Amino acid sequence: MAYQVLARKCRPQDFAGLIGQEPIVTALRNAITDGRIAQAYLFAGIRGVGKTSAARILAKALNCEQGPTPEPCNACRSCTEITRGGDMDVIEVDAATYSKVEQVRELTESLKYGPAKDRYKVVILDEVHRLSRQAFDALLKIIEEPPPHLVFIFATTEMEAVPATILSRCQELIFRRVPVAVLARYLGTICAAEGIEVSESTLRLVARAGEGSVRDSVALLDQLATFGGGAIADDQAGRLLGGLDTALFESLLQAILAGDGAGVLATVARLEEEGRDPRQAFAQFLVYCREALHVSLGASAEQLDLPREEAATLTEIARQAGYENLLRLVHGLLASEATIRRSEVGSLALEIAWLRAAELPKLTAVEKILQGAPSGPPAARPAPAPPTKPAARPTAPAPAKASSGESPARAEKPSSPIPEPSPPPDFSAPPPSPPERRERPSENTTPSVAPAAAPRKGTPGGTGDPSAAFLEEVSQRKVPLAVHLARARLEMHDGELVIHVPDQDANLLNAMQRKSNRDVLAQAAAAVGSGIPWRWTQEASPEKPAAAPPKSSAKKRNVPRQEEPHPTQQLLTTLFDGAEEPDA
Repeated sequence: MAYQVLARKCRPQDFAGLIGQEPIVTALRNAITDGRIAQAYLFAGIRGVGKTSAARILAKALNCEQGPTPEPCNACRSCTEITRGGDMDVIEVDAATYSKVEQVRELTESLKYGPAKDRYKVVILDEVHRLSRQAFDALLKIIEEPPPHLVFIFATTEMEAVPATILSRCQELIFRRVPVAVLARYLGTICAAEGIEVSESTLRLVARAGEGSVRDSVALLDQLATFGGGAIADDQAGRLLGGLDTALFESLLQAILAGDGAGVLATVARLEEEGRDPRQAFAQFLVYCREALHVSLGASAEQLDLPREEAATLTEIARQAGYENLLRLVHGLLASEATIRRSEVGSLALEIAWLRAAELPKLTAVEKILQGAPSGPPAARPAPAPPTKPAARPTAPAPAKASSGESPARAEKPSSPIPEPSPPPDFSAPPPSPPERRERPSENTTPSVAPAAAPRKGTPGGTGDPSAAFLEEVSQRKVPLAVHLARARLEMHDGELVIHVPDQDANLLNAMQRKSNRDVLAQAAAAVGSGIPWRWTQEASPEKPAAAPPKSSAKKRNVPRQEEPHPTQQLLTTLFDGAEEPDA
């Protein structure tokens, strides 16, 4: 008889043979026992975890001559034919090659008829996510309302690719990855049955290489048994599976934790000499560091997927390194994973990633720096530079600075080429007037202090003057209006406050014509004492003197312009009066 590979020879034939899928086995057994058979099932999970095997076992359990039974006999005609794949009523279709809508329509037409000899007609669609959209649509009606003798079983590795309309008509059963310990025990039973000599560490290595897939692990075991002639040596297993020696991982981890860059370079050179795949080496070392992180958090050595001696060594390394350092190391390595996986020079990327990881122990935590600790190890921290001698201070200018009225602290400072900042301009001060202007001040000159506090020509000054109090109230309510009123003449006439506005002051005339400004004046007048009546009138400006100064006494550019207001007054007029709206 031709040789049969272990993956086919050891395929489970009953629910007890499905390892690592106890919840799914319990659900299917209870459904058969209670007679709650659904019209469609969806088995989802990674490759090689028992989806197709579970579908065949369910078909045997439904059509067994002693059933429906949760434990098929595997001896009757239906069970043996389903095992061989020759049962007419159990249709197993590969959706990858049966994806056209015409083929699915032919299948649905044939499913309308009852089973030929079995109790149920079972349709197993493997890799159902490969069906086209139109093929899925052709299945919708028969899946939702199938004949009572029809059961659909869909298997897929990409559940997200199955349309929601199909998922809503199925009972979903998710197959999980098989743990390494469970896989190692299962591989041990196969080796005992086949007479294969293998160590426990090699079985764990094979189980880790299978990544939770039973079929992949059994196939790797079959390959190792073929290479070793029925006996699998530990060094041969590591070399064939592409794995690294655990001792190499230990030395590499100790070099990184000690900040030994030379040790890291030696490890990378050894990997290059042995022709190891840098991506695979990085991934396996990352898993090794993850196990060290788990140990630092309190995991026991028995929970590690390592032999007893190697687990004890890793436990000692993890406890000496500490949780914070290992967490920082794993985080840094994980950040470099994409770069190593995509790099065309994998060895160089691997070397840089491990050298960067070796720099982490040289860093100092921020908490220690805040507590006063030095920022770095003593060996890596450079020696402090000697203090530079300050330049000799000039002693001769010192008495001159002291005599100029400066403070002693300022006099001791050496001269600097940077000029001292000039004080800001004082816009509140009146503009300088030429000599001709000083002898004859104008009535419209803006005072240098608040308008309400300065006495004016033609109005009585002092604290008890109603006009001064009136201006004070106006300035508290509206400063621009008070500035305008500074150019007007205020007088008390028969107990009434009269505001004389010059006819040439267009700004003040416009301000007085605004209703909002008149309301402010009325409020200010009401607030003075017990309230005073007021009114405003327009008067002609005083005539200019006939005698003009001689041309020879001053140049034309020095002749003052009496009608030009103060710059501050112009600015306030632009900002405040320009934004007011005219009365309606």
